[in-house]
Amino acid sequence: MKKDGMIEEIRRYPSPNEQVRIDEIIYWSNGLRIKGLLARPKKQGQYEALLYLRGGLQFIGMVRPARIAQFAAQGFVVFAPYYRGNRGGEGKDEFAGDDRYDAVYAVDVLKQFAEVNRVHLFGFSRGGIMALWTAILRDDISSIVTWAGAADVTATYWERIDMRRGLKRIIGGTPNKVPERYKERTPLHQIASIQAPVLIIHGTEDAHVRIEHAYKLQHALQKANKAVETWYAHGMQHHYPPQLNRQTVHQLCMWMLKQSL
Repeated sequence: MKKDGMIEEIRRYPSPNEQVRIDEIIYWSNGLRIKGLLARPKKQGQYEALLYLRGGLQFIGMVRPARIAQFAAQGFVVFAPYYRGNRGGEGKDEFAGDDRYDAVYAVDVLKQFAEVNRVHLFGFSRGGIMALWTAILRDDISSIVTWAGAADVTATYWERIDMRRGLKRIIGGTPNKVPERYKERTPLHQIASIQAPVLIIHGTEDAHVRIEHAYKLQHALQKANKAVETWYAHGMQHHYPPQLNRQTVHQLCMWMLKQSL
């Protein structure tokens, strides 16, 4: 079996930004070939690493080159795994089951490209759960940002009627029938293992991932005496308007870099 985090293949991928190079990478995780996109500034520099953890499930919410190029343009080497079972990757998407290790070992992929050995985590929507698990399972994370991030898999099942069939199939039943399977996917129960500071960004009117996820995460972190900051946007939904989105990306990137000082 190949070593977890080992790169199998790198191939050039079209970039929407002439200042950013993008490559598609195949790497190993739990004996499976997993795919993802790497974005890095073409200009030589001492760049820190950012692991971008996508939202969605299977083909919904797939990694977009323009989005990771946006973060690379802020001065990061960015890697965004598709998660297993997606875009030709082996295995199947498990929604924070064993696929959480695709994020854990993606950190090792990132470290092979970043000049500075500091890794930051960014999780959007479902990616919030993946980011939290990565920080729980690793001790070399510098900061964590969860934007519109889910934190409770059981709550996600009940809130997202459109996802219930998929979650029931993936997890093997409903929260009423197999509550332990939903609990073991929910990082809130192991939040004390997180060592890095956390920034929570969430719109108060988010209908896809309700604000209660952010409140639960904030409470759990504070109860465990962890460093946490919140940017709650009154009236905002799951996706911010373009100008506010750009401003927030810049501000959160500056927040990440400050955690390294």
